[in-house]
Amino acid sequence: MTLENEIEQYRRRIATDSYPMSIGELANLYKDGEIDIHPEFQRIFRWRIEQSSRLIESILLGIPLPSMFVAQNEKGVWDVVDGVQRMSTIFQFMGILKDEDGNLHDPLVCTKPPFLSQLESCAYEEREGAQRNLTPAQRIDFKRARIDVKIIKRESDNRTKYDLFQRLNSFGSLATPQELRNCLLVSLSDKHYKWLAGISQDRSFVGVVDLPERLINERYHMELALRFVLLRKIPREKLSTVGNIGDFLTSEIVSLVEYDDQRLDEESEAFRATFQALREAGGADVLRRFNAARERSEGPFSLTAFEALALGLGFHLPGELPSSDRIQEKRSLLWSDSRFSAGHATGVRADQRMKITIPFGRQLFSR
Repeated sequence: MTLENEIEQYRRRIATDSYPMSIGELANLYKDGEIDIHPEFQRIFRWRIEQSSRLIESILLGIPLPSMFVAQNEKGVWDVVDGVQRMSTIFQFMGILKDEDGNLHDPLVCTKPPFLSQLESCAYEEREGAQRNLTPAQRIDFKRARIDVKIIKRESDNRTKYDLFQRLNSFGSLATPQELRNCLLVSLSDKHYKWLAGISQDRSFVGVVDLPERLINERYHMELALRFVLLRKIPREKLSTVGNIGDFLTSEIVSLVEYDDQRLDEESEAFRATFQALREAGGADVLRRFNAARERSEGPFSLTAFEALALGLGFHLPGELPSSDRIQEKRSLLWSDSRFSAGHATGVRADQRMKITIPFGRQLFSR
């Protein structure tokens, strides 16, 4: 295949359009529910007030803004792919930005930007806490300012949207890779994002992994839920091709979006049954290291225990779950094995560890 053939092949996978739109037009689309700035995106892409004020200043000065990218979903609504914070800032300044519950955010009141000193303490319209606001003529000029919008049409395939999303966003301000994955998942399928968020809030799961608030805020519980779903039934031979676990989870987001409702229901049932059984067998202690000499659990949540016990249990579902006593017996066998002694995983990459822990857990619960 020639380079020209490859270029033509991949160009056909993505359908795009492009045209300039006024801020007023974009605001009307947003108010009508035809533009979606997802709450997950807003939480992650949060500028400081100084950054937001500089954007408002740039618009008032007529400085051209970079293109914004949106992806048309199956309902025709535009999901913002690149330009989340710019669009959020504009709408918040205008007083129309809503949170996930449909409530209006407090309107933006600017701080002092580099050039327009009178923009300090200035709002779009008269607001409490603002010393001044734009004049009617200035508001008209603001709404008439134009932004180039690139539209990824809904006939484009998901893998192309996923790749484009990664290319357009460096995510330098993200706290964790899971926040990137959440954004990717939202951009591909809001339904699948809500499904993953839902199972990661399961009471038995949350109780068993027992993560500190910091990790919950960084969405690590969602990463663990994603690991369970994607690794539970992974063929043993594919384990050797996983490589970097973070890259694997990110790339497999596209496969998750292809799960139909029946598959999602099956995965939900396996997830909830597994963690309910683990909770009944020992609660948060069951996924901590067990010190046989002292006959007690030690340390925080253990990925070794998660991969061997949770994934080992889940692999055999649907089916009859072992009793709590049997799960405790299997846990003791795990930690009595010399391969899982204290410090065994130090310096070992996750994919190398999983080549041992996941098959071990499957065998452990087949006895």
